Amino acid sequence: FFFLLLLCAAGTTAAGASSPSAYEVLQSYDFPVGLLPQGILGYDLDESTGRFSARLNGSCSFSLEGSYQLRYKDTIAGYISKGRLRDLRGVSVKVLFFWVNIVEVTRRGDDLEFSVGIASADFSIDNFLQCPQCGCGIDCISLPSSSSSSSSEEKQSRRLGLSKMSS
Repeated sequence: FFFLLLLCAAGTTAAGASSPSAYEVLQSYDFPVGLLPQGILGYDLDESTGRFSARLNGSCSFSLEGSYQLRYKDTIAGYISKGRLRDLRGVSVKVLFFWVNIVEVTRRGDDLEFSVGIASADFSIDNFLQCPQCGCGIDCISLPSSSSSSSSEEKQSRRLGLSKMSS
């Protein structure tokens, strides 16, 4: 999963040239940049409450490692605090035949716990060091390449695994 989410700057502030990027804000709250897909256009954050919203240029969906299908609406919102995103809106994962909302993400050491309300799953933070791209996730083929095909090692080095951590 992870995909997810979002945010921030001082008071209710729109992201601007001198403001940190949404990805930098995620990092300041102890989250990896890969929770958000590439292409965040802007964000708002009320630092006093942690309420945030982040905007994409339209909805975004992709598969991660062929296992999980994720969908981001054009606006992602919720509350952020150190190591915790809660009351999330705008991010969902396909479970079997149904789309369910990811409502909370909590950092627990080197793992992220994703909750859909009645169930949760833990994933290594290493799975979220790169931002996924809309349409192709983290398995995108690099367009500006000097060769038409990459070695399996090169492809693997660009890929992030999402194997579920055992409890």
